[in-house]
Amino acid sequence: MSLKPLGDRVVVKFQENEEKTAGGFVLAGTSHEATKVATVLAVGQGIRTLTGDLVAPSVSIDDKVLVESGAGIEVKDGDDKVTIVREADILAILG
Repeated sequence: MSLKPLGDRVVVKFQENEEKTAGGFVLAGTSHEATKVATVLAVGQGIRTLTGDLVAPSVSIDDKVLVESGAGIEVKDGDDKVTIVREADILAILG
């Protein structure tokens, strides 16, 4: 992983889900869902409050998280497609 996110940003890799219709057609991954499951690959250092205190991120590397669909910016890291999202776009950590 050569990307190091800044501030409250998190690098995630979405899980690819395929769905097939009764006729055997493959539907696009999660295009119809409101949320997506992803694995956290890298985490920024957090954000500073107005008083200068550092608020550490709530997620860690290798956490499985639920992210709002359409959130973030997709980028290439070598041969991998990853997405940079703000921590606020992460809805939950999956246990």
